[in-house]
Formats: sequence, C-alpha cells, structure tokens
Amino acid sequence: MQKKLYLCTRFMKISFTTLGCKLNFAESSALGKALLERGHTRAAKGEQADICVINTCSVTDAADHKDRQMIHRIRRNNPNAILIVTGCYAQLKPDEIAHIEGVDYVLGQDEKFRLPEFIRSLETSVERQKTRVFTSPIREVDNFYGAYSKDDRTRCFIKVQDGCNYFCSYCTIPLARGKSRNPSIKAVVAQAQEALQGGAKELILSGVNIGDFGRSTGETFIELLRALDAIEGDFRIRISSCEPNLLSDEIIDLVANSRHFAPHFHIPLQSGSNTVLKIMGRRYTRELFAERVAHIKRVMPHAFIGVDCMVGVRGETAECWTDYIDFIESLPVSQLHVFTYSERANTRMLEMELEVVPQKERERRSKQLHEISARKTEAFYRAHQGYEAIVLWESNKKDGLMYGYTENYIKVSCPYDRAKVNKFERITVQHPDSADIPDDTQD
Repeated sequence: MQKKLYLCTRFMKISFTTLGCKLNFAESSALGKALLERGHTRAAKGEQADICVINTCSVTDAADHKDRQMIHRIRRNNPNAILIVTGCYAQLKPDEIAHIEGVDYVLGQDEKFRLPEFIRSLETSVERQKTRVFTSPIREVDNFYGAYSKDDRTRCFIKVQDGCNYFCSYCTIPLARGKSRNPSIKAVVAQAQEALQGGAKELILSGVNIGDFGRSTGETFIELLRALDAIEGDFRIRISSCEPNLLSDEIIDLVANSRHFAPHFHIPLQSGSNTVLKIMGRRYTRELFAERVAHIKRVMPHAFIGVDCMVGVRGETAECWTDYIDFIESLPVSQLHVFTYSERANTRMLEMELEVVPQKERERRSKQLHEISARKTEAFYRAHQGYEAIVLWESNKKDGLMYGYTENYIKVSCPYDRAKVNKFERITVQHPDSADIPDDTQD
C-alpha cells in the first residue's frame, strides 16, 4: 500500500524509543542530542511525531518479539510519521524488519550513527513504496562512536567500549555489535568531565565487554579506571558488567581503595556448571568465579554483587542443573539477573549434538533462580539494617516519597524534599526493603 508522507519543514519533531541495554540508551541519548543541535525537536508525550526512531535489542527471541510489538505500536500511534528501525535487531534481521508493515527505513549499527545526516537528506515529501534497508558487514566496522546518556541528570551511562571478540556458542552479540573496539582514555575522561559539568553525580561505565577496553588503543581497563578516579569532584562511578576472567584482583583492589568507585559489581556467570561453561565457550571456570567473589567480599564486605545467569541451554542436563543450583546457593552474591536461553540463528550451539531442555523445564529453572535471587537480595538488605551509607537522591516522586541508592546499591526512601534531588546524603539504613529493587543490570 502506498502512502504519502508530509514533512512540513526541514526541522522536524522526532521521537526515540529505546529497548534493551543501557548501552542502547546512551547511544539514543547521544543521537537525540545531535538532532536537537541541528534544530529538530523532541515530540512531546502523546504528540504526533514527524520521524519515529526505534533503537532495538536482540539478545533473545523475547527481545525480538518486544521489538516487533513496539514497531506496530509506534506505527499505530504515528500513522503519518517516517518510521526508522535501528539497533541490534536491525543489524541481525534487516529483511525480517523490512517485511513489517509500516517500516520505512532499516539502519544497521554503523548506519545508526549517521542518523542526523540521514534525516537531513530526507526530502520534504516522500512517497513510500517499499522499505529501504541500509546495513554494513558488522565485522568490518572499525569505527567507535562515543556516547553518554543525558536524560537523567543524576545518573549518566558512558559508553567506553563496543563489540565483542568472544563468540560464545549461544550468543549473537558479536554479529550484532561487531568486533571489540574502544576510544582512548583521554576521550573517555573528556566525556566524563563533560557529563559532570552538566550535573551528573554518578557515572556508569558501559559497553558490551568493558574489561576488554584498550584493544583499539593499546591501553588497559585498569589504566582507564585510574584516570577516571583521578578526576576531581564529588561524584561516584559504577562499573557495569565485567567478565570474571577480566575482573582481576588488581581491579578489585583499586575499587576498594578508590575515591570514586562504588562497591558494586555485576559479573556474568551464565552457568554454575563447568560442563555447561565449556559448552558455552566461556573463558573461565566456576572456581575462578568463586575466587573473584571471595576477593570482593574480603576487601569490600558490604559490596553488592549482581550475577548474570542463563538457564536451559543445550547440554544443561539434570545433573548439570543440580550442580549449577548448588554453586549459586554457595555464593555470597546479592542478586541474579536471569535469562532463559532461546535458540539463535548463526550460533555454534545449534550445531552441537546436545540434549535439548524442553521449554517448560526452562521456565521452571528460570523461576527457581528468580526465587533464589529474591532470597539473596532480601538477605543482603536485611544484613545492612543500621549500616551507615551515602545515598544519592533522585528526582522521581511516588506517594510523597523520593528514592535513591546507596553506594552499594541499596534502595532507600524518605519524604520528598526537592532540595535533596541530585545530592549526596549520609544516612543510616533503617528499614531496607528489597521488594522494589529492579531485577536487571545497569549496563
């Protein structure tokens, strides 16, 4: 069906919808900033947009499903807008998206960062006949596009790395994000200083595999951490998900003795069975993982430790699952972020002759891990009653209360006081409640 699209002026109202990880949010924020600087405006909530950009995720089949639902919803709400789909789903399955009714343009990961120039090239009147797709072979991409989120003045996600060279047997991220690459330490420090000057009080280092920082520049992750810790000011930094084989004791000790780094870690485990870790192609054993956790707790007893866990991969037999559960129960961690495995095209796991876990059993195992996570988080919160901490208060108001997180990621509340927004305050944790803590990561 042909449809006439009308753009009244060269300055347009643009809406961004972002799904998935905080890296996507940082990139959407940077692109939005670039468009605003060119004279475009953001469409207000409920307002019809001239251009709708959807930045997608594709970490699982469920993520793909959410992407498709969002595309249909945005098209219904903005029937006359130009609809642009980009992100991981667009890179991995551009033809699938092109067959969704109402999509005008599909932009791959590299093309995403040329969005401002792409929008500038659009004519003021466009006849839509078929979807146009622009993608590049992602493994050939060497460009690194820096980004940091500006939508939340309190918290700022800074992109310090992109891509991955690991090619775990179940994962499509290297196919969606390309090879590991990064900016210079100097560039990251400059972005951090800019964010702090803009009012941010908390910086969160984000990427696909941030511990691999330095591959493009001959630098190292710990050198980056030292440079950021040397910045003057009243702020704190959190490290997002870091592979256990890259989270060295030296890094842990730096965090323990730093001026700015929070005692908060998120470490991907994925399985507590060494047999399954080998099938997955992970680069560590569960013994190494346990050593990392033990070292964190030894030098930072109050540290919050979040753990990525996957359930139901091929080869996860009943014996492996029992081994997995026993290991998780033994770890002094604070929260589990649980993913249910879904078969992904172009992954090595599909080529392996392994036992397939039925979908119902995957769901049962996921529920079991969620229950363990709830117990561990509740125990962590309960153990910190009476703990003296520093909270950073946020602007959100709910039922007359404001909320914030302590340095070790305990969510607390107090009566709303506008003067406290984006301010640090020393408190004594009195009645910690783990019920509201999000079951997700910050990267």
